[in-house]
Amino acid sequence: FCYTRYLGYQTLGEEYVNIVQVDSTKKRVPSFLRRAIFVSLHTVVPYCLEKGLLHLEHELQIEPDESRTSQSSPALGLSSQTLMRNWIQKQVGELTEQQKKRVLQIVYVLKQCIPLLHRLHLAVFYISGTFYHLSKRITGITYLHFGGLQGEDQSIRSSYKFLGIISLFHLLLTIGVQMYSFKQKQRARQEWKLHRNLAHQKNTTKEKTTGRHSHCTLCLEERRHTTATPCGHLFCWECITEWCNTRTECPLCREKFHPQKLIYLRHYQL
Repeated sequence: FCYTRYLGYQTLGEEYVNIVQVDSTKKRVPSFLRRAIFVSLHTVVPYCLEKGLLHLEHELQIEPDESRTSQSSPALGLSSQTLMRNWIQKQVGELTEQQKKRVLQIVYVLKQCIPLLHRLHLAVFYISGTFYHLSKRITGITYLHFGGLQGEDQSIRSSYKFLGIISLFHLLLTIGVQMYSFKQKQRARQEWKLHRNLAHQKNTTKEKTTGRHSHCTLCLEERRHTTATPCGHLFCWECITEWCNTRTECPLCREKFHPQKLIYLRHYQL
């Protein structure tokens, strides 16, 4: 693929259907610089973006002690992944905990939006009939068809327009469902925080009378709505459920468990 694109040759498929690549003017073959940018955007950039987001998410989720041990024992060799991982470790090490949470949310949004962007671009291609790849749309490389009958081409294009409209409608429906579920989660979280604060105000008097205080090791505050993991450690319900959204292990002993195995302890006084 890279060889034929760099040299400006037609692929076997392009030769079979009688199409040739041209630039935005549709009068010239794309220049070498334009072809090089297209190949980079089509192959190198998606690979680096995927691996970069994967390493960044991993570095943001690991504990500070684990990050120090990984930095103290660098990997052998100077591969591209090793250089990328070392650079990400250096940048993440300079962030605060609040900044790490924000960057982790941005990474999650990017991982959700990139597939939607590809689906949107594919739907636009079905409707317009140009720029099948996103890299070709950025570089302005399109195809010029020579030979054949125009009537057949128009009938095929009309059927693809119908497919593009269906794909666009399905994409909008998917985005709507995701936004609705996100709003439902936000509403449930707000209601839970309100219920948590009200229950905490009722329990403060009981804790003062007993003189016993228990703290959650995740939020470092007094434990509210005590929840037990299968290994026996106790945390706040909200803290351990948020923890399980990214890791399915105990924060203290690292024992693996399913979030369904969490046990909410009602009327627990310690």
